[in-house]
Amino acid sequence: MVRSSLQVIGCLLPLAIAFRFPSNQSSLCHQADSRFPGQVYYAGSSAYTSSQLDYYTGEERELNPGCIFTPTNTADVSAFVKLAASGDISTPKFAFRCGGHSFFAGAANIDKGVTVDLRSLNSFELSADQKTASVGGGSIWSNTVYTSLEEHNLTVAGGRIPGVGVGGFVTGGGLNYLGRRDGFSCDNVYGYEVVLASGKVVYASATSHRDLWLALKGGSNNFGIVTRFDLATHPQGLLLGGALVFNVTQKVLEDHATAFSNYMDPKNFDPIAEMEFNLVYHAGSWVLSDALYYLNPEPTPAVYKEFLDLPGQVANTLIVANMTTVVTNSGVLVPSTVSRATQMNYSFKNANPAVYSQLFTTFQRAADDLSKVEGLVFDFLMQPIPVTNGTNSLGLEPNVKDLVLVDIGAAYNNAADDAFVQAAVQKIFDQHVDILKKAGIFLDWTYLNYAGSNQDPIGTYGDLATLRRVSKKYDPKGLFQTAIPGAFKVFK
Repeated sequence: MVRSSLQVIGCLLPLAIAFRFPSNQSSLCHQADSRFPGQVYYAGSSAYTSSQLDYYTGEERELNPGCIFTPTNTADVSAFVKLAASGDISTPKFAFRCGGHSFFAGAANIDKGVTVDLRSLNSFELSADQKTASVGGGSIWSNTVYTSLEEHNLTVAGGRIPGVGVGGFVTGGGLNYLGRRDGFSCDNVYGYEVVLASGKVVYASATSHRDLWLALKGGSNNFGIVTRFDLATHPQGLLLGGALVFNVTQKVLEDHATAFSNYMDPKNFDPIAEMEFNLVYHAGSWVLSDALYYLNPEPTPAVYKEFLDLPGQVANTLIVANMTTVVTNSGVLVPSTVSRATQMNYSFKNANPAVYSQLFTTFQRAADDLSKVEGLVFDFLMQPIPVTNGTNSLGLEPNVKDLVLVDIGAAYNNAADDAFVQAAVQKIFDQHVDILKKAGIFLDWTYLNYAGSNQDPIGTYGDLATLRRVSKKYDPKGLFQTAIPGAFKVFK
């Protein structure tokens, strides 16, 4: 961190101050630097650069916060929020980050203001009865959470690839390997330690601040900053994880349309079987993979027999291993960073094979339009929506076993292609929604953590009025609506 000497005098003092507080600095940076010596970093410092480089997309990395603040405990977060809330809050002032895996610019970073890097809030504690894991709000699932729990043959409903953070993941819902049995990650939260807009710290649970507890289960960063999550643990030994990989032919796609439709049929439901179907175009070629996960150490579960028996496999990476290994291996299927990226998602009730085939065909046609985009990776990701128990703000009917989520994603190299690629993703999204509406199975629900910046996931939850009341109750001046511009807001 750049520090001016107290001994600087005369005409050198203005120069020292200008160097310490660059021209893109907000006054909040100055206040934070005075209040938290040694915890505020500026452009040119290694800590600033490291934090900036550790975002998933180039859109986030290209933003230039005036400074980066690194709180080490809840008291630091509370004191910072009090600083931020003092004075004018009508303009963007700060952002909070954990894993930094959101795609679009400004989701967890900010130009000129203060980016608060929560990753030092990475505490872990297991309760005496081993039923609750208390996890710091800045923790990374793959760094300490899973390994700490594996010592006790336990796990939690957490992230599925390396580097994903706890905070945004859980407050956005949280797709996980336990989802068919235990629901969204947010369904598994016993309680939140939350810093409110006033700086006050409260504990939200089923019995204390219940309205806030429910709102945080899918409501993102609208209500407060979560500094600790108390999560339900689940017994877990070794599990099956990995992927079947296929070259793409018409026959392979037809076979998968049938196999996935059968897998999603409630009569074939297996609560410990979670999968992801990926159809990917890259460098002029197509590849299809079925990422299969089973919470028991069975190498060939009956629920996956139809997939395992399909002809045309070119690779099989399925192994029985612990959760940490499975998550690490899943990361091999996903780039660790991308230059540019965009995505949109939609939902529907399980389709017949003919409808799945239509979705595949129109997606392949869309890839033809994008084939000249440099560095393109075009992905159709399909998976079950978790079977929720309904204790959240997401608005989905509880205990429904045949809901499907599709994410249309594109990664590429150059900002000059942004508008073209985003328009292409919007076009295929619209085509797919039209197919599903004609089939009578479209579900007007958007998953927040996969949402594009042009989507309104919270608006699809169905009870926006309640979320707005909670926001007004705990943040009457609207600090988290205006001073934090990133992510999705209950007031737009």
